[in-house]
Amino acid sequence: MKVFMTGATGFTGSRIVPKILQEGYPLHCLVRKTSDLSGLPADVIQHVGDLNDLPGLIQAMKGCDTLVNTASLGFGHAANIVEAAQAAGIQRAVFLSTTAIFTHLNSKSKKVRLDAEEIIQKSSLDFTILRPTMIYGSQRDRNMSRLIKWLKTIPIAPIFGSGTYLQQPIFVDDVAQAVIQCLHKPATIGKTYNIAGLNALTYNQVIDTISQQMGRKILKLFINHHNLVKFLRFFERLKISLPIKAEQVMRLNENKDFSIMDAQRDFDYRPLSFAEGIQLELTALKTGR
Repeated sequence: MKVFMTGATGFTGSRIVPKILQEGYPLHCLVRKTSDLSGLPADVIQHVGDLNDLPGLIQAMKGCDTLVNTASLGFGHAANIVEAAQAAGIQRAVFLSTTAIFTHLNSKSKKVRLDAEEIIQKSSLDFTILRPTMIYGSQRDRNMSRLIKWLKTIPIAPIFGSGTYLQQPIFVDDVAQAVIQCLHKPATIGKTYNIAGLNALTYNQVIDTISQQMGRKILKLFINHHNLVKFLRFFERLKISLPIKAEQVMRLNENKDFSIMDAQRDFDYRPLSFAEGIQLELTALKTGR
Protein backbone atom coordinates (compact mmCIF):
# COMPACT_ATOMS: atom_id res chain seq x y z
CA MET A 1 0.00 0.00 0.00
CA LYS A 2 1.36 3.41 -1.02
CA VAL A 3 -0.65 6.21 0.59
CA PHE A 4 -1.31 9.75 -0.58
CA MET A 5 -2.68 12.04 2.10
CA THR A 6 -4.25 15.49 2.21
CA GLY A 7 -4.52 17.56 5.39
CA ALA A 8 -1.45 15.91 6.94
CA THR A 9 -0.39 19.02 8.87
CA GLY A 10 -3.86 19.68 10.30
CA PHE A 11 -5.08 18.83 13.79
CA THR A 12 -6.54 15.43 12.88
CA GLY A 13 -4.24 14.65 9.96
CA SER A 14 -1.13 15.07 12.09
CA ARG A 15 -2.36 12.25 14.34
CA ILE A 16 -3.03 9.96 11.37
CA VAL A 17 0.42 10.39 9.79
CA PRO A 18 2.39 8.43 12.46
CA LYS A 19 -0.17 5.63 12.44
CA ILE A 20 0.21 5.19 8.67
CA LEU A 21 4.00 5.15 9.03
CA GLN A 22 3.75 2.62 11.87
CA GLU A 23 1.97 0.31 9.42
CA GLY A 24 5.09 0.50 7.22
CA TYR A 25 3.34 2.20 4.29
CA PRO A 26 5.21 4.75 2.15
CA LEU A 27 3.43 8.09 2.71
CA HIS A 28 3.13 11.00 0.28
CA CYS A 29 1.50 14.22 1.54
CA LEU A 30 0.18 17.31 -0.19
CA VAL A 31 1.37 20.43 1.63
CA ARG A 32 0.85 24.12 0.97
CA LYS A 33 3.72 26.59 0.66
CA THR A 34 2.46 28.20 3.85
CA SER A 35 2.09 24.95 5.84
CA ASP A 36 4.00 24.44 9.07
CA LEU A 37 6.00 21.32 8.21
CA SER A 38 7.87 21.07 11.51
CA GLY A 39 5.61 18.26 12.73
CA LEU A 40 5.96 16.03 9.67
CA PRO A 41 8.35 13.10 10.09
CA ALA A 42 11.41 13.11 7.83
CA ASP A 43 10.33 9.97 5.97
CA VAL A 44 7.13 11.61 4.67
CA ILE A 45 7.44 12.52 0.97
CA GLN A 46 6.14 16.06 0.54
CA HIS A 47 4.43 17.48 -2.54
CA VAL A 48 3.95 21.23 -2.46
CA GLY A 49 0.67 22.06 -4.10
CA ASP A 50 -2.92 23.17 -3.83
CA LEU A 51 -6.26 21.37 -4.01
CA ASN A 52 -7.39 23.89 -6.66
CA ASP A 53 -4.61 22.77 -9.02
CA LEU A 54 -6.02 19.64 -10.69
CA PRO A 55 -3.04 18.84 -12.97
CA GLY A 56 -0.62 19.31 -10.07
CA LEU A 57 -2.77 17.13 -7.84
CA ILE A 58 -2.85 14.34 -10.42
CA GLN A 59 0.93 14.48 -10.79
CA ALA A 60 1.44 14.36 -7.01
CA MET A 61 -0.84 11.33 -6.63
CA LYS A 62 0.77 9.27 -9.40
CA GLY A 63 2.29 6.05 -8.16
CA CYS A 64 0.04 5.87 -5.08
CA ASP A 65 -2.77 3.35 -4.78
CA THR A 66 -4.51 4.64 -1.64
CA LEU A 67 -5.90 8.06 -0.66
CA VAL A 68 -6.51 9.30 2.88
CA ASN A 69 -8.33 12.62 2.63
CA THR A 70 -8.45 14.56 5.88
CA ALA A 71 -8.66 17.98 4.22
CA SER A 72 -12.06 19.54 4.85
CA LEU A 73 -14.80 18.69 2.36
CA GLY A 74 -16.46 21.99 3.23
CA PHE A 75 -14.50 24.15 0.79
CA GLY A 76 -15.61 22.66 -2.52
CA HIS A 77 -12.49 20.65 -3.40
CA ALA A 78 -14.10 17.19 -3.50
CA ALA A 79 -14.54 17.14 -7.29
CA ASN A 80 -10.85 17.90 -7.86
CA ILE A 81 -9.68 15.37 -5.27
CA VAL A 82 -11.84 12.57 -6.68
CA GLU A 83 -11.00 13.37 -10.31
CA ALA A 84 -7.28 13.51 -9.54
CA ALA A 85 -7.38 10.23 -7.61
CA GLN A 86 -9.18 8.45 -10.44
CA ALA A 87 -6.83 9.90 -13.08
CA ALA A 88 -3.76 8.91 -11.04
CA GLY A 89 -4.95 5.31 -10.74
CA ILE A 90 -5.80 5.34 -7.05
CA GLN A 91 -8.33 2.68 -6.08
CA ARG A 92 -8.82 2.76 -2.29
CA ALA A 93 -9.81 5.95 -0.49
CA VAL A 94 -10.87 6.96 3.01
CA PHE A 95 -12.48 10.39 3.37
CA LEU A 96 -13.19 12.32 6.55
CA SER A 97 -16.52 14.15 6.44
CA THR A 98 -18.52 15.27 9.50
CA THR A 99 -21.77 14.59 11.34
CA ALA A 100 -22.43 18.34 10.95
CA ILE A 101 -24.24 17.42 7.73
CA PHE A 102 -27.13 16.30 9.92
CA THR A 103 -27.66 19.72 11.47
CA HIS A 104 -31.14 21.20 11.14
CA LEU A 105 -29.56 24.60 10.57
CA ASN A 106 -29.17 25.95 7.07
CA SER A 107 -25.42 26.44 7.36
CA LYS A 108 -23.46 27.51 4.29
CA SER A 109 -21.13 24.52 4.35
CA LYS A 110 -23.83 21.88 4.78
CA LYS A 111 -24.76 21.72 1.09
CA VAL A 112 -21.10 21.79 0.04
CA ARG A 113 -20.36 18.80 2.29
CA LEU A 114 -23.44 16.89 1.14
CA ASP A 115 -22.49 17.51 -2.50
CA ALA A 116 -18.95 16.34 -1.70
CA GLU A 117 -20.21 13.06 -0.27
CA GLU A 118 -22.38 12.54 -3.35
CA ILE A 119 -19.38 13.08 -5.63
CA ILE A 120 -17.39 10.51 -3.65
CA GLN A 121 -20.22 7.97 -3.65
CA LYS A 122 -20.69 8.28 -7.43
CA SER A 123 -16.98 7.86 -8.14
CA SER A 124 -15.21 4.67 -9.20
CA LEU A 125 -13.11 4.71 -6.02
CA ASP A 126 -13.34 1.99 -3.39
CA PHE A 127 -14.30 4.62 -0.85
CA THR A 128 -15.13 4.76 2.83
CA ILE A 129 -16.53 7.94 4.36
CA LEU A 130 -16.05 8.54 8.08
CA ARG A 131 -18.16 11.23 9.74
CA PRO A 132 -16.67 12.21 13.10
CA THR A 133 -18.56 14.28 15.64
CA MET A 134 -16.74 17.19 17.30
CA ILE A 135 -13.07 16.20 17.53
CA TYR A 136 -10.99 17.06 20.59
CA GLY A 137 -7.79 15.88 22.19
CA SER A 138 -4.95 18.40 22.36
CA GLN A 139 -4.13 22.07 22.50
CA ARG A 140 -4.78 22.17 18.75
CA ASP A 141 -8.49 21.41 19.03
CA ARG A 142 -10.77 24.43 18.72
CA ASN A 143 -13.37 23.48 21.30
CA MET A 144 -12.47 21.56 24.45
CA SER A 145 -8.99 23.03 24.82
CA ARG A 146 -10.42 26.55 24.72
CA LEU A 147 -13.11 25.62 27.21
CA ILE A 148 -10.57 24.04 29.57
CA LYS A 149 -8.26 27.05 29.37
CA TRP A 150 -11.21 29.33 30.13
CA LEU A 151 -12.29 27.25 33.12
CA LYS A 152 -8.76 27.17 34.49
CA THR A 153 -8.79 30.97 34.51
CA ILE A 154 -12.43 31.66 35.30
CA PRO A 155 -14.35 28.78 36.97
CA ILE A 156 -17.65 29.87 35.46
CA ALA A 157 -19.11 27.98 32.49
CA PRO A 158 -21.55 29.97 30.34
CA ILE A 159 -24.38 27.63 29.25
CA PHE A 160 -26.20 28.96 26.19
CA GLY A 161 -29.66 27.49 26.71
CA SER A 162 -30.64 24.66 29.04
CA GLY A 163 -27.49 22.58 28.55
CA THR A 164 -29.64 19.44 28.19
CA TYR A 165 -29.00 18.73 24.52
CA LEU A 166 -26.79 15.72 23.82
CA GLN A 167 -23.15 15.89 22.71
CA GLN A 168 -20.88 12.99 21.75
CA PRO A 169 -17.34 14.35 21.19
CA ILE A 170 -14.70 12.04 19.75
CA PHE A 171 -11.07 11.85 20.86
CA VAL A 172 -8.70 12.65 17.98
CA ASP A 173 -6.71 9.41 18.22
CA ASP A 174 -9.94 7.42 17.90
CA VAL A 175 -10.50 9.13 14.55
CA ALA A 176 -6.96 8.31 13.49
CA GLN A 177 -7.32 4.67 14.50
CA ALA A 178 -10.64 4.40 12.66
CA VAL A 179 -8.92 5.47 9.42
CA ILE A 180 -6.28 2.75 9.80
CA GLN A 181 -8.87 0.10 10.69
CA CYS A 182 -10.93 0.94 7.60
CA LEU A 183 -7.90 0.59 5.36
CA HIS A 184 -7.56 -2.98 6.63
CA LYS A 185 -11.24 -3.92 6.37
CA PRO A 186 -12.69 -4.58 2.89
CA ALA A 187 -16.14 -4.70 4.54
CA THR A 188 -15.98 -0.90 4.88
CA ILE A 189 -15.69 -0.27 1.12
CA GLY A 190 -18.62 1.68 -0.31
CA LYS A 191 -19.97 2.59 3.14
CA THR A 192 -20.32 5.65 5.34
CA TYR A 193 -19.96 5.61 9.12
CA ASN A 194 -20.79 8.03 11.88
CA ILE A 195 -18.02 7.83 14.46
CA ALA A 196 -18.30 9.39 17.90
CA GLY A 197 -17.20 9.02 21.50
CA LEU A 198 -18.31 6.00 23.50
CA ASN A 199 -21.18 7.75 25.21
CA ALA A 200 -23.52 10.67 24.63
CA LEU A 201 -23.89 13.24 27.38
CA THR A 202 -25.58 16.58 27.86
CA TYR A 203 -23.56 19.78 27.78
CA ASN A 204 -24.19 20.06 31.52
CA GLN A 205 -22.57 16.64 31.92
CA VAL A 206 -19.67 17.76 29.71
CA ILE A 207 -18.99 20.60 32.16
CA ASP A 208 -19.44 18.29 35.16
CA THR A 209 -16.98 15.79 33.70
CA ILE A 210 -14.36 18.46 33.04
CA SER A 211 -14.92 19.85 36.54
CA GLN A 212 -14.40 16.40 38.07
CA GLN A 213 -11.28 15.67 36.02
CA MET A 214 -9.82 19.09 36.86
CA GLY A 215 -10.67 18.72 40.53
CA ARG A 216 -12.19 22.16 40.44
CA LYS A 217 -15.72 23.36 41.23
CA ILE A 218 -17.27 25.00 38.18
CA LEU A 219 -20.27 27.32 38.41
CA LYS A 220 -22.76 27.07 35.53
CA LEU A 221 -24.15 30.37 34.26
CA PHE A 222 -27.30 29.78 32.17
CA ILE A 223 -27.94 32.32 29.40
CA ASN A 224 -31.12 32.57 27.29
CA HIS A 225 -29.87 31.40 23.92
CA HIS A 226 -32.69 32.98 21.89
CA ASN A 227 -31.73 36.46 23.09
CA LEU A 228 -28.06 35.71 22.63
CA VAL A 229 -28.60 34.60 19.03
CA LYS A 230 -30.40 37.88 18.26
CA PHE A 231 -27.56 39.83 19.89
CA LEU A 232 -24.88 37.98 17.92
CA ARG A 233 -26.73 38.26 14.61
CA PHE A 234 -26.98 42.02 15.10
CA PHE A 235 -23.19 42.31 15.33
CA GLU A 236 -22.68 39.85 12.49
CA ARG A 237 -24.81 42.05 10.23
CA LEU A 238 -22.51 44.93 11.16
CA LYS A 239 -19.51 42.73 10.21
CA ILE A 240 -18.22 42.94 13.77
CA SER A 241 -16.37 39.77 14.78
CA LEU A 242 -17.07 38.28 18.22
CA PRO A 243 -15.50 35.16 19.86
CA ILE A 244 -18.67 33.11 19.25
CA LYS A 245 -21.13 33.05 16.36
CA ALA A 246 -24.91 32.77 16.37
CA GLU A 247 -24.72 29.48 14.49
CA GLN A 248 -22.45 27.96 17.14
CA VAL A 249 -24.94 28.87 19.88
CA MET A 250 -27.78 27.34 17.87
CA ARG A 251 -25.74 24.17 17.29
CA LEU A 252 -25.36 23.78 21.04
CA ASN A 253 -29.14 23.60 21.24
CA GLU A 254 -29.70 20.58 19.03
CA ASN A 255 -28.88 16.95 19.79
CA LYS A 256 -25.61 15.68 18.33
CA ASP A 257 -25.60 12.03 19.42
CA PHE A 258 -25.02 9.20 16.94
CA SER A 259 -25.09 5.42 16.89
CA ILE A 260 -21.65 3.85 16.40
CA MET A 261 -22.98 0.30 16.07
CA ASP A 262 -22.15 -0.01 12.33
CA ALA A 263 -18.54 1.03 12.96
CA GLN A 264 -18.28 -1.35 15.91
CA ARG A 265 -19.58 -4.20 13.76
CA ASP A 266 -17.56 -3.58 10.57
CA PHE A 267 -14.16 -2.50 11.88
CA ASP A 268 -14.17 -3.14 15.62
CA TYR A 269 -14.41 0.55 16.51
CA ARG A 270 -13.68 1.05 20.22
CA PRO A 271 -13.65 4.74 21.20
CA LEU A 272 -12.76 6.27 24.54
CA SER A 273 -15.38 7.61 26.89
CA PHE A 274 -15.47 11.38 27.26
CA ALA A 275 -14.05 11.13 30.79
CA GLU A 276 -11.06 9.12 29.50
CA GLY A 277 -10.48 11.49 26.60
CA ILE A 278 -10.69 14.64 28.72
CA GLN A 279 -8.17 13.21 31.16
CA LEU A 280 -5.77 12.68 28.26
CA GLU A 281 -6.45 16.20 26.98
CA LEU A 282 -5.76 17.73 30.39
CA THR A 283 -2.45 15.87 30.48
CA ALA A 284 -1.62 17.06 26.96
CA LEU A 285 -2.40 20.67 27.86
CA LYS A 286 -0.23 20.40 30.97
CA THR A 287 2.74 19.03 29.01
CA GLY A 288 2.17 21.27 25.99
CA ARG A 289 1.86 18.35 23.59
